[in-house]
Amino acid sequence: MFKNFNGFHLVDSLHSMNLERWFEPARVHKKVVEAVVVLIITLVLWNLPTSAFGIDGLNVVQQRIIAIFAFATLMWITEVVPSWATSVAIMGLLLIFASDSGIKWMCDPGEVGDLLSFKGIMACFADPVIMLFIGGFILAIAATKTGLDSQLAKSLLKPFGRKSENVLLGFLLVTGLFSMFVSNTATAAMMLTFLTPVFRQLPAEGKGRIAMALSIPIAANLGGMGTPIGTPPNNIALKYLNDPEGLNLGLGFGQWMMFMLPLVIILLFISWMLLKRLFPFSQKTIELKIEGQMKRDAHTYIVIATFIGTVLLWLLDSVTGINSYTVALIPFVIFSLTGVINRRDLEEINWSVIWMVAGGFALGYALNASGLASLAVKSIPFGELSPILILIMSGMLCYALSNFISNSATAALLMPILVVVCSAMGDKLDGIGGTPTVLIGVAIAASSAMVLPISTPPNALAYATNLVDQKDMSKIGLIVGFISMLLGYALLYVVGSLGII
Repeated sequence: MFKNFNGFHLVDSLHSMNLERWFEPARVHKKVVEAVVVLIITLVLWNLPTSAFGIDGLNVVQQRIIAIFAFATLMWITEVVPSWATSVAIMGLLLIFASDSGIKWMCDPGEVGDLLSFKGIMACFADPVIMLFIGGFILAIAATKTGLDSQLAKSLLKPFGRKSENVLLGFLLVTGLFSMFVSNTATAAMMLTFLTPVFRQLPAEGKGRIAMALSIPIAANLGGMGTPIGTPPNNIALKYLNDPEGLNLGLGFGQWMMFMLPLVIILLFISWMLLKRLFPFSQKTIELKIEGQMKRDAHTYIVIATFIGTVLLWLLDSVTGINSYTVALIPFVIFSLTGVINRRDLEEINWSVIWMVAGGFALGYALNASGLASLAVKSIPFGELSPILILIMSGMLCYALSNFISNSATAALLMPILVVVCSAMGDKLDGIGGTPTVLIGVAIAASSAMVLPISTPPNALAYATNLVDQKDMSKIGLIVGFISMLLGYALLYVVGSLGII
C-alpha cells in the first residue's frame, strides 16, 4: 500500500492486526492441520492411476495439473498461506513438474505426455492484463505523491453542501469514482480519514455515524465494478473474454464502462436511499473539512494532463486503435521519464495482487495448453446443463466464496473452469446473453460480496473504526449485494441479447 496515501496508517494497522491474528497459537495449529489435509489430498490425486479420473486419454501431465488445481483451490479457500503465496507455488509446481524445463526424470514427454512451455507459464506474469494492473497502480501512486487525490476529494465533495444526507451521497459517489481507478483498500482508507472530523461532529447516540462509516466500503466495493482496472475480478474476466486464442471478443475499456458505469451509479443511489432509511441522521447539517494540499509544481501538472489523457485514450480505444493494455503503459513511461515516480515508488506497487492474478492465469494456461480443457469438454456432458443453472450456480458460488476468501482468488479459481464449461455449451448460452454474461457476472458477484468484516479490506477498515456492528454491516451488505447481483445480471442479459458485447 502507498505510504504517502491519506489513511495509510489505517491500512498499516489493519495489516499489523491481521499479522498478529495469523500467528495466534490456535490459528497456527488449525492451519498446520489444514496444510496436512491439503497435502494428502494433493498427493492422492497426484498418484492415482489416470484411469481413476474417468477422462479418456488423460496423461500424467494433465493428472498433475488436476492435482495442482486441487491444491490451489484448497489453499485459496483455507488460506493456509496468503493468496499470493499460493499463486507463486502454482507457478513453481507447474514449472518443475509439468513443463519442458522441469525435473528431467519426471518430465520425459515419452512417459508423461506433452509438456507445457516454461516460457508460456512465465509469460503469465507479463500478461497484458498485468500491465493494466501496473498502469492503474502507477496512476494512483502519482496522484498520491502530488496531493491530487486530496484536492480531487475536496473539489468533488464541495458541491454537496452541508446537509447531512447530501454529504453522505457525496461520500458514496466520490468513493465510488475513486475506486474505479485506485485500489478499493486505498480508496477506503483515504475516505475514512476524510470522515474522521465528520464522526466527531455527529452525536454518538445517532445512527448517522454508522451510515457514514458504512458508505465507504459499500461505495468502494461497488465502484470497482465500473472499470476493468477497478478490481482484480474485472481484469481476470477481461483476460478470458479477450484471449486471442479463446473467446477473442475484443472488449475494450470504453465498452466496459458504457454498460457498467450506469449500473454503478444506480447502485450507489440505491445504497444512499437504503443507508438514509436504515440509519437516519439525527443531526441535519455537517461542516466538512478535508486537510491536505495539492502541490503546485510541474510534476502535478504532468500528472493531471497524463491522467486526463490516459482516461480519454481508454475510453476511445475503439477510435484510436490503441488497446487498454498499451494505454496503461503510457503513464508509466511519462512518469518515469519526467521523474514523477522513482525506483522507491515502484516498491509501493501492490505486487502481491499481481502475483495472485498471475498464478490464476498460469492455472488457466495449464488447463488449455495441456489439452486438459478439451478433454474435459469431451468427457463431461456440459452441453446438457441448463444455461440458467450455470448462471445461478456460478454467481452464487462466487458470492458465497468471496464473502470468506479473497475475491481475486475466487475469480482466479472459477474463471478458467467456467471458460471450459461455457465453451462446451456453445450456442445454448445465447439465450442468457452468451459467455460474457457468465464471466462478467462472476466479477459482479465478487464485488457484491460484502456481508462480513472479513469479506473485503474496505469492510475490515470500516469495522475497525468501532462505529459499525457486524449485524449492521451484514444487514446492509446482504441487501445491497442482492440488489447488485439482480440488477447486474439483468443488465448483462440485456447487453448480451442486444449484441453490445
